[in-house]
Amino acid sequence: MGAAPSTPYTVEHLVGTFVGDDSLPLSSDFWQKLLELPFDAQLPSQQVHEACQLLAKNNCKTRHLAKILFHLACYLQESMSTSGVPPLDHEKAVNAVCFTSVFLKHLIESAQDGVVELYLSLHDNDSIPKSILGDQTIEILVMRNVLNFIASVDLSPNTYFLHLELLNFTIIAMSTQLLCGPSPRSNDVNPFLDAAMALDGHLVSSVVCKLLLNYISRPRVPFNRASYPIFYDGSENSMLKRVGSAAANIVLLPFSYLISSSSEGSRDPIADSSLHVLLVLIHYHKFASEGYSVIENQVSASSDSLPKEGTHFSDNPYCKALEHATACELDRVEFEDNAHSDQHVKLPFSLLFDTLGMCLADETAVLLLYSLLQGNSTFLEYVLVRTDLDTLDVYLHTTCLATLANMAPHVHHLSPYASQRLVSLFHMLSRKYNKLSDPRDKKLNDAENNSIEISSFVDMSAELHIYTDFLRLVLEIINAILTYALPRNPEVVYAIMHKEDVFQPFKNHPRFSELIENIYTVLEFFNSRMDAQRMDGGWSVNEVLQVVTVNCRSWRVDGMKMFTQLHFTYEQESHPEEFFIPYVWKLVLSKWYGDSYPHTLCEFEFNATAINLFPADIPTKKLDNGVEGNTFQNSDFDQV
Repeated sequence: MGAAPSTPYTVEHLVGTFVGDDSLPLSSDFWQKLLELPFDAQLPSQQVHEACQLLAKNNCKTRHLAKILFHLACYLQESMSTSGVPPLDHEKAVNAVCFTSVFLKHLIESAQDGVVELYLSLHDNDSIPKSILGDQTIEILVMRNVLNFIASVDLSPNTYFLHLELLNFTIIAMSTQLLCGPSPRSNDVNPFLDAAMALDGHLVSSVVCKLLLNYISRPRVPFNRASYPIFYDGSENSMLKRVGSAAANIVLLPFSYLISSSSEGSRDPIADSSLHVLLVLIHYHKFASEGYSVIENQVSASSDSLPKEGTHFSDNPYCKALEHATACELDRVEFEDNAHSDQHVKLPFSLLFDTLGMCLADETAVLLLYSLLQGNSTFLEYVLVRTDLDTLDVYLHTTCLATLANMAPHVHHLSPYASQRLVSLFHMLSRKYNKLSDPRDKKLNDAENNSIEISSFVDMSAELHIYTDFLRLVLEIINAILTYALPRNPEVVYAIMHKEDVFQPFKNHPRFSELIENIYTVLEFFNSRMDAQRMDGGWSVNEVLQVVTVNCRSWRVDGMKMFTQLHFTYEQESHPEEFFIPYVWKLVLSKWYGDSYPHTLCEFEFNATAINLFPADIPTKKLDNGVEGNTFQNSDFDQV
């Protein structure tokens, strides 16, 4: 009697209030209730999608995105400053990050004409605790606390999912870059990336170190499933379980990723996400000009017309930290302590080298290796003194073969050893090729005859394709020597004659036949000269080589098929960011769109129509009720 009615803290009410047009103050207890929504809060994906649309409409007035980000940053700061945080608090933090990711992602991808309007500054009448925010912007506070948590808090069964969700949140926050054109411009707005670039050097070094250590150690921390009710929720109405493609399908990625019973599902999400975040950070470039303000997060009216040559790129502290990384001897137990040492990134180069060698089938690993070799002279020197360079099986082979191809038409007096090794290289590759080809063909035929899935042969086919390319490249190198430099290289002719049988199996191969035909033209010429000087008894090595040397002088290339000379060049262009930035994001999205994370209930999906960074052709999935992900229907939230 006379008492105020209790507030119905249902999920519909909380979400409806968050996306509505009434602005709530930062001090309201509403924010705590909202961020503590449980995983099993029931809300169909269509309603989530409509809620995202309403927030996009009302956020300019309410600034609720900035406020929820502020509270998320406070949540993380409190968890870092308090020792012995209970597991339940980490679970709540995971929920908060997931919830915020949903709406942040939608607001980013719904930007009009690539113009990001997140309204991250608060209104003047909002009471902001100076002790927390200080002179920072919301985006700097968020990125500082998110990256600080990733860098400073140890991975454990209680923190594993929070680490993973924060890495995914970071990818979403930095995805404003997808809305920019392929070439950085002075009017590009990437508030969270710019905020990350503004952090202090110690934190930057710690972040780079921790991300690389995550990649090296590939942590798979066991966890207590009972702490996460999502694993036991049999209903299909969970709010986060039924998020539509236009809202944010990323949120269940780590859970479904790890609980898969198949070996394919037991990949390393922390390692992969850490590498994605690192690659985006180190390849980010932005123009520094008077027209751009990181603090205001906006562009002056005149800055859009600034010519590229009239501005310059600001320094990227993450790139510099990677370039100045040095070696240290660490075992796996000491990984976490290393992240807090000093402002110089210190890494176990031996373990990094081994990890890269193990993962070079993945383009993201190749890009990391390239970035290290190109920018870090210390790591380059370390690689050059390793005695097991074959650990890097594909990257270095391709580079070395390209070098040989450039040299081939111009070699003079190749030594007996080098000539024999060149032919032996073909022999070695051919044996590996045959070892892969024969069982694959048999299994493929068996699978086709018995209507068996052939997806298990994809990896074998990819490796076979690599060795096919290697074999052709070696044949092209040998052809270039025989076509343009045979008279000066009798030892090469002798080596081919000595190992004539290794070329025989490939005479009718569709990729190699023309190149093999040229080799046999040479063999027929010199074998006929040998037959014309038939001697009693066997031929000695010196006698054969003498015949070859003499007849090299009369050799003519008239019977050879002429191929265009191979010429490989590498020179980093004056604006490499125009290649690397789109390339990095293609790799990130291909991982989360493709089959790299198999058996997931939901995968990361970004609205393809919003991507300006590169041409994107990504199918739009339908929501649960059949409505396209980028459509808008009337919502019940209008009445909440």
